Amino acid sequence: MRAKRIILMYISEVSGHRSATLAIEKALKELRPDTEILNINAFNYTNPISEKVINRIYMEVIKHTPKLWDYLYDNPSVVKGLENIKRHVHKSNSPKLKKLFDSFNPDLVVCTQAFPCGMVADYKKTYKVNLPLVAVLTDYIPHAYWVYDTVDYYITPSEDVSARLEKKGVGAQKIRSYGIPFDHKFNQKQSSGSIFGKLKLNPKKPVVLIMGGGQGLGPIKTIVKSLEKSKHDISELIVAGTNKKLFNSLKRKVKHYKKDIHLFGFLQNIHELMRIASVIISKPGGVTTAEVLSMGLPMIIVKPIPGQEINNTNFLTHKGAAIKIDEPKEVYQIIDELLENKTKLEQLKSAALKIAKPEASMDVAKLLLSL
Repeated sequence: MRAKRIILMYISEVSGHRSATLAIEKALKELRPDTEILNINAFNYTNPISEKVINRIYMEVIKHTPKLWDYLYDNPSVVKGLENIKRHVHKSNSPKLKKLFDSFNPDLVVCTQAFPCGMVADYKKTYKVNLPLVAVLTDYIPHAYWVYDTVDYYITPSEDVSARLEKKGVGAQKIRSYGIPFDHKFNQKQSSGSIFGKLKLNPKKPVVLIMGGGQGLGPIKTIVKSLEKSKHDISELIVAGTNKKLFNSLKRKVKHYKKDIHLFGFLQNIHELMRIASVIISKPGGVTTAEVLSMGLPMIIVKPIPGQEINNTNFLTHKGAAIKIDEPKEVYQIIDELLENKTKLEQLKSAALKIAKPEASMDVAKLLLSL
């Protein structure tokens, strides 16, 4: 049987959508090394100028007017009002997609974000092509922008999301509750002792991992300042991601702090930091959440933004796998309570492992190779 040709589509280079495509690509290559894969930023390919503008607007909105994003996110009236605009955008992008598909000649297309999914779904309808299209949802709620009758399969993060997708009119035969794809290295067993040694950390100190996604977002500086009040002798691992402004600011500030603080930029070995952490304070991005759950790592979510973050948070707290707090200044109290209550830590860990989907990437890859 000849090797398949698969296009993986995402938007934004530093994002969970991108991470998910990379995880799927890696799994495909492990299962079938001769698979031909094109992993592409669909937004950049079709609208390179618009991508930068819209990304910038999105960042400003979630930073300064999160309530506006809450209104726009999965609002039925907004979805309906955008139909004509969306149809026009998709129609204008169709010639570029046709050129791409004619050139690469894919056997199927996989999208980890709703924009390229809708674009390809409408392309199939416009050109009347029978090109298998797989939608991979990377958040714990299925908003309406995902729903198209020309999508052949939906990969969802959980059975709860699958049920919601069915209520939106998607047939159960199209849905697979495989989980959110993430790199298999998060499942690999590794000696914590070797990691402590590599990072020059004291293994007797509890480790608190602090992250804000790949772009280092959220009230990280306030969280670090709050942890100075903790009564416990902890090690803090702070990951600023691509946020150089945050990194430089923290580098200056932590010199005057008393805690054992270690500062990092963008990392490829986050799985090692998670492996030795007692607890993680993080944004509830879908892929990060899937990684955290697979490791059974107790999670604290601070002031999630409306939209996907609130929905992911609600899912996790409802399952007992995370704690949400709205005031960053109070983080030290939660950390102290957890470090003094091993039972609560174990409950969080157990709940996380119960809903984890550690084989998501492999399960998705197996489905793709079977189509």
